[in-house]
Amino acid sequence: MSGSNLTRTALLFASLSLAGSAALAAPASPFNAMAGTWSGGGVLSTADGQQEQLRCRAAYDVAGRGEQLRLNLRCASASFNFDLASEVEYRGGEISGSWSEASRNASGTLSGRAAGDHVEAAARGDSFSAHLSLTTRGGRQTVSIQPQGGSITSVSLALSRR
Repeated sequence: MSGSNLTRTALLFASLSLAGSAALAAPASPFNAMAGTWSGGGVLSTADGQQEQLRCRAAYDVAGRGEQLRLNLRCASASFNFDLASEVEYRGGEISGSWSEASRNASGTLSGRAAGDHVEAAARGDSFSAHLSLTTRGGRQTVSIQPQGGSITSVSLALSRR
């Protein structure tokens, strides 16, 4: 499995996690419910049938009147470690933003919609794209990432507020 593909998938997850906060709060300030630290884990599946357990920690910082969110995420598996940053905005049901992972020089954009407790989004980078789905209920988030091409076929995560 390529470290670059894992990093891109993780970056997409981070961007989606930011977007998921839009599903928790009132339309005027969707990110306030995400402020703070979260942790959890899940499974990364590869095209050759392998699976790796992931452990993640996230810190969400809300800015402005709650329409902007900055995420710092660190995840690790048996084979990989990565740190990423993401900034996402919420405007009237639409989400948009960017992500970057400095150690692998990867970056891209995120766009989609948030309604109720659910987010659907598309993430793109120079050589990577994925469909993202996130549901937030109370102090729990579930995330599904379906990358297009590459060695990673899916990522499923569950995070809890710490």
